[in-house]
Amino acid sequence: MRTITGRQFGFDVAAAALFALVCGFIMLVNLRGLGSERLQFVPLLLITAAVALRRLSPAVALALAWISAIAQLGLRLDPSIHNLGICAVLFATAAYGGRVLRWFGLASAVAGATVATAYLLVVQSWFGGVSYYPLLFPGQLRDFSLLFIGSLALLVLSWVSGLLIRSTRAGRAAREREEEARHDADLAEYRVVVEQERNRIARDMHDVVAHSLAVVIAQADGARFAASARPEVAVGALETISSVARDALGDVRMLLAELRHDEGSTPQPSVADLDALFGQLRGAGLELRVHESGERRSLGAGHDIAAYRIIQEGLTNALRHGTRGEPVDLTLFWAADALHLELVNAVGSATDTAGVGHGLPGMRERAQLAGGMLEARADDVGHFVVRAGIPFGPAGVTT
Repeated sequence: MRTITGRQFGFDVAAAALFALVCGFIMLVNLRGLGSERLQFVPLLLITAAVALRRLSPAVALALAWISAIAQLGLRLDPSIHNLGICAVLFATAAYGGRVLRWFGLASAVAGATVATAYLLVVQSWFGGVSYYPLLFPGQLRDFSLLFIGSLALLVLSWVSGLLIRSTRAGRAAREREEEARHDADLAEYRVVVEQERNRIARDMHDVVAHSLAVVIAQADGARFAASARPEVAVGALETISSVARDALGDVRMLLAELRHDEGSTPQPSVADLDALFGQLRGAGLELRVHESGERRSLGAGHDIAAYRIIQEGLTNALRHGTRGEPVDLTLFWAADALHLELVNAVGSATDTAGVGHGLPGMRERAQLAGGMLEARADDVGHFVVRAGIPFGPAGVTT
C-alpha cells in the first residue's frame, strides 16, 4: 500500500461514491424488471471499491477490477456504464504502481480488450441465438476487429495517460532535486567565498597589527634609552608611536567594517602607498635602501594589495628580527609581465628567523593566490632573503 494523505483518500472515496451513484441511477433507469439484471449491482460495488482504492493500493484495485469483470462474465450480464471504472484503475497502475504492477496493468488492458470482445461477439451472440463465424463472414470479422481495436484503444490510452502523469511527476521531482543540489552548491560556494574573505581579512589584520606593533616597540625602546640624554629624540619617538597607533586603529576599523558588509568597499593599500610605508619604517629606525628599476605599472586590484602586503610583512620582519644598525636592501624590478622583488636583511644566525610566526606563510599564500611565487630563506653569510614575483592582473595598465 502507498502512503497518501487523508485529503487524497477522502477525495478518492468521494469520487468513487459519486461514480457509484451515477452508474446506479443509469442502471435503475435501464432495468426492465426485477430479474437477474439486478445482479448488475454486484460488479458495480466491486468496481466502486477498486476506484476508491486506486491510489492507496493500485494492486488491490486491479484485483477487484478483475473480480468484477469475472463476476460480470459469470453472470452473463450485459456491459454497463460502470465498466468505465476499469479505465481509472489502469490509469492508477501506470501512475502509482511499481514496475511489475505497471506492466501487469498494460497486459491487463490487452487481455481485457480481448476477453470483452470475445464475450460480446461470441458468447452473447450464441446465447442470443445468433451464429457467429467471423472467418466465414467478412462483415462479422470487421465488427470483431472494430470492437477489439476500440476497446483496446480505450484501455491502453488510460494506461498511457497514467504513465505520462508518472513521467511528468518524475521530471518535476528531478528538477526539484537539481534545484536543491544547485542551491546546495551555491551555498557551499558562498561559504567558501566567505571563508576566503575571512582569511583575507585575518591576514590583513595580522599585517596591520604586526607592522604597527613592531614600529611602536622599536620607537618605545629608542625613547626609553634616549629619555634622559636626548629628550627631543624621546618626544619624536612618542609622536611616531602616536601616529602609527592612530593609523593602525584606522586600518583595524576599516577591516572590522568589512565584516559588517556583504562586499568590502573600504579602501585597500596599494603599491602607490609604498613611499609612505618606507617613510614610516625609516622613522622607526630601519635603515632602508630601496632600489627600483623599470617602469612602475598598476598590477591590478588583488595583485596590488598582495605586493604591498608582502613588502610590508617582509620589512616588518626585518625590523623585528633583523640585526639593528644593519641596512635592509629592497630591490623592485618592474619587468614586462610581473613585479619582481628581493628583500635582504642581516640576521644574527639562521635560527633568528624562527620567530617570524605566521608572517611567511601568509606572504607565500598571498603570492600564490595572485598567481606568483615567493621564497624565503637564510643564506650562508648571515642574511635573510625574500624573493617574490607578482604577475600583472587583467587590469594592469601603464601608469
